[in-house]
Amino acid sequence: MTHTSVKTVGAGLTAAALLLLAGATPSAHADTGNWLMLSVSHGENTTAGTEDGTLLRCDPPGGGHPHAEEACAQLSQADGRITALPAEDALCPMIYAPVTAHAEGMWRDRPVTWTETFPNTCTLRAHTGALFALDGT
Repeated sequence: MTHTSVKTVGAGLTAAALLLLAGATPSAHADTGNWLMLSVSHGENTTAGTEDGTLLRCDPPGGGHPHAEEACAQLSQADGRITALPAEDALCPMIYAPVTAHAEGMWRDRPVTWTETFPNTCTLRAHTGALFALDGT
């Protein structure tokens, strides 16, 4: 597992550009202080094409995330620190099919930039709960 901060300059679109593509403006979300652009890509290369991505807003919960209320509640308990989300007990297969999760935005007026690669989707879900459950399951 790796945990690194990634500058989006070389990695593609910035969070502001993604917000514009999603039909929102960064200033519209700056008032709430609690929003994240979330994406998951297959593989260890964070510059690879994003498979799933969405905006999570938490004041009130929404923004297109299929589990916004649950994800916002988990983030609130962790004070917006993704690394502080409690890991769930899960029996994950020992199959190496890496996925890289990325979050960028604001939490309580603090900038958030987080990227981590997990050995597979099961491990991602076990460590991040509803936050990166972007496919609705």
